[in-house]
Amino acid sequence: VQLQASGGGLVQPGGSQTLSCKAFGFTLDTYAIGWFRQAPGKEREWVSCIGSLPGLIYYADSVKGRFTISRDNAKNTVYLQMNSLKPEDTAVYRCASTGSCGSSSGAYGFWGQGTLVTVSS
Repeated sequence: VQLQASGGGLVQPGGSQTLSCKAFGFTLDTYAIGWFRQAPGKEREWVSCIGSLPGLIYYADSVKGRFTISRDNAKNTVYLQMNSLKPEDTAVYRCASTGSCGSSSGAYGFWGQGTLVTVSS
């Protein structure tokens, strides 16, 4: 049973990047999936969450209007499309599963490894 995040890398300010969170060993369709990030020297920050039912999508104010979360249950994958990236978006991004979306990391029971996004010119 595993959640695997991928898609990180170096991107210029104003650029775009898409992260993927793929499940292995279980199906994502009955779970809500959240994205968190942690920048060097800072606390973990909740970024976004998508519920198991249509329309249940939430964003932190810091990324609202720039990031889009989506899911493809057929591919057992959740995506985080990040646009208009800023240097302050630089962080290790991790996905995690939960029953219902929330912003507290304690509500998430299963975590994938992180993928590093660096926004720099």
